[in-house]
Amino acid sequence: MDTEKKRILIVDDEISFARMVKLNLEKTGAFEVRTENKAGYALAAAREFKPHLIILDVIMPNMDGGDVSNQIKRDRNLRDTPIIFLTATVSKREAGEDGLNSGGALFLAKPVSFETLVARINEHLPKTEPPPADAPTPAAAE
Repeated sequence: MDTEKKRILIVDDEISFARMVKLNLEKTGAFEVRTENKAGYALAAAREFKPHLIILDVIMPNMDGGDVSNQIKRDRNLRDTPIIFLTATVSKREAGEDGLNSGGALFLAKPVSFETLVARINEHLPKTEPPPADAPTPAAAE
């Protein structure tokens, strides 16, 4: 069983929102979370933290989420990292409970329920590889 905590990077200029999401995700025991509140530092934070998934605000000062996403997708070590966009520019009615897929990206409307966010994170996290069929199971190794 994979007990490694999944690393989640939250990039959002709303410090209190990012902190609240971080605390709630960490409370589950399944995630290690880092926040970055300046879009210009998001790429460096992602390179250092090596997240399994990035939660990215769309509207931020100086650089928007699309620009940050483009930087990440151009980095060969990060290009396959799933990104979930959070935005106040799409209404809950437009996005629906499952979010809005546009151009292969998932957009969730702010405010997003914690249950919805965790469900979408779990859907988009890279799947861990099952052990090869001929690998001994822990019970068989005894």
